Amino acid sequence: HVPDTLLIEQIGYQIARTNRQLELDLEARLKPLSLSVDQFRILRCLGENGRLPMGELASSVFVEPANLTKIIDRMTSENLVMRVPDDKDRRRVLVTLAPEGTAKNATLGPIIREHDAYARDMLAAEDGDPLRRLLAGIKVSG
Repeated sequence: HVPDTLLIEQIGYQIARTNRQLELDLEARLKPLSLSVDQFRILRCLGENGRLPMGELASSVFVEPANLTKIIDRMTSENLVMRVPDDKDRRRVLVTLAPEGTAKNATLGPIIREHDAYARDMLAAEDGDPLRRLLAGIKVSG
């Protein structure tokens, strides 16, 4: 089914369509590693930021907090991440990479480069930097 012309002309639809194609490509690249896109984003985010509270992690990786809890439970059982108490506030729990998660995160470089090359080809952008800056400049609420 082809969407109608009015839908195709909507910027939001085009962004959603592009995002869906990018996610399908990333899913396929991650499948041999038994990682979902959300797990991939969590590994990358924790690898960059270290320990994070669940709420901050959820907003950083675009996952609803209730869904993040389930994903983190699974990743904990797979020894990819750990929940640790916050040294400053023992009531607060932080998520951090487990040694196996750190090791898996270290193997993701080729996938990231291949996926980025796919995105550049898909967007017919020899230099994706202008598009990346344009998208990064979009004001997002929440």
